[in-house]
Amino acid sequence: MTTRRISKIFKSLPTIEGAGVHLKRAFGYSQVPLFDPFLMLDDFHTSNPDEYLAGFPWHPHRGIETITYVLEGLVEHGDSMGNKGAIGAGDVQWMTAGSGIIHQEMPQVSPSGTMWGFQFWANLPASQKMMTPRYRDIKANEIPNVTLDNGVMVKIIAGEVAGVQGPVGDIVIEPEMLDISVPAGTLFSHSLPNGHTAFAYILSGEGYFDDQRDACAYEMVGHG
Repeated sequence: MTTRRISKIFKSLPTIEGAGVHLKRAFGYSQVPLFDPFLMLDDFHTSNPDEYLAGFPWHPHRGIETITYVLEGLVEHGDSMGNKGAIGAGDVQWMTAGSGIIHQEMPQVSPSGTMWGFQFWANLPASQKMMTPRYRDIKANEIPNVTLDNGVMVKIIAGEVAGVQGPVGDIVIEPEMLDISVPAGTLFSHSLPNGHTAFAYILSGEGYFDDQRDACAYEMVGHG
């Protein structure tokens, strides 16, 4: 097995989106060709309601998928197909906009005092851009949590680890999405399909992603 080498490390950039939500953009804009088919990753993390309650009022999407993962807080949502609901701590919403959908995502006052979540955008291939819109909410208790022999814990949202399959399947771009907790001094290794783009976003702590631990093996860009 060939170990992939890190090519770039990005620092997230603070920005404001929607009607006034303060967040950090991990990647997007000019970096998109490097992350194909992923278009954007935003991290919204604050304990100040003034920085998230304005939310993301009605807006359109087309030709992409949006994936929202909430770690803390509560987000109510609705769409032009008449669907509505809420996702809370540990929940995921995976939406395929396809031929077009209008929706809103409105954070509520967080039960824990902190709002923390992520949203990815993923591009659909040209042949699927006009597919019928669809989405599903995946509750935290539907997401398997696997503990490996070395103490590494993996929440499997999409993909497979140790023979356990995540609940999100039948996705056009065949992605994997894992929430991984690695104890200090421990190694986690995972095989990926050839040709798939791979990236990691660090929530807390630090670690090496290069098997040679070579600090000069990548290019660092961005500010934050």
